[in-house]
Amino acid sequence: MEQADDFYAESTALYTLLRGADPDGFDEPTQFKAWTINAVLQHLHFWNQMAVWQVTDEARLVDLLDQLMRHKGGMRDFEKTFLEGLSGTALLEVWKVGYETAREVFAEADPKRRLKWAGPDMSARSSITARLMETWAHGQEVYDHLGVVRQNEDRIQNIVILGVNTFGWTYKTRGESPPSQMPYLHLTAPSGQVWTYGENMGEDRISGLAEEFCQVVTQTRNIADTSLSVQGASAIDWMSKAQCFAGPPETPPMAGSRKTRSLPS
Repeated sequence: MEQADDFYAESTALYTLLRGADPDGFDEPTQFKAWTINAVLQHLHFWNQMAVWQVTDEARLVDLLDQLMRHKGGMRDFEKTFLEGLSGTALLEVWKVGYETAREVFAEADPKRRLKWAGPDMSARSSITARLMETWAHGQEVYDHLGVVRQNEDRIQNIVILGVNTFGWTYKTRGESPPSQMPYLHLTAPSGQVWTYGENMGEDRISGLAEEFCQVVTQTRNIADTSLSVQGASAIDWMSKAQCFAGPPETPPMAGSRKTRSLPS
């Protein structure tokens, strides 16, 4: 699956960034709910491992999901406990081995194979795409915290497609009915290629950089902090609450609250 290679490439880009960072700063709070870099890596590693068990050990996956649901300390505490408090450089290297394993497992998997998960079953292709999306999304708070503007590549098209496919989900998770038609998308890829989605009819239209669309649907930026052109009532409404990830409805970050950090020279 190409998505397995894309997941690997995005993970490796984040790993390369962190290999050059001071591990003493891994416990500093980021702009995302005060998560630390250690918390991000623990979260990514735990769920990468869970995705591997989707394919290789379904019984172990189901057992851990049951333990997680019964854990009184919540998800973050469960992840930290599961990893026995692993942090810093040691955690970084364990995460690297884990994402390499996930790539190998999913590269050999049938893309259409149905896999169990915390929510509804999903295809293997959807599972590794979700891992790519989460790595990219949580990677954003790391890039922001380290004061680095990420140089995206066209593999983010996987996230754009996920954003398109979850147009209805944004409304469903809020108990709302989605507009009858998704706004037309006209997005410029990092390579300069133009990606379009939806029907080019009516007034609802979103245009601009694909990476900024990804930032909005993953809720790593408020729409006001992007240069996206958003026209039409349905487009404005969608971009005000777009959510391409599972779970209960989440509120996008406040305008100006998430940005590339300016570091002292």
